[in-house]
Amino acid sequence: MATVMTLEEVADYLRVHPSTIYRLLKKKQLPAFKVGSDWRFNLESIDKWRAEAEQSRKISGYAVKHKN
Repeated sequence: MATVMTLEEVADYLRVHPSTIYRLLKKKQLPAFKVGSDWRFNLESIDKWRAEAEQSRKISGYAVKHKN
């Protein structure tokens, strides 16, 4: 069964402020669906979206290098 998260849960999961999630939703850049007036997020879709975003950054030369 798929894990479904609230907006606050996905913000915590991605370690961003909830306003960042709202901004991505407004731009239609984040996979989500509504239940009534509330946004919901499928964990598998979020993980896929994040992996694709990271891959596209690497391809376009915007990979972030971490200092040890």
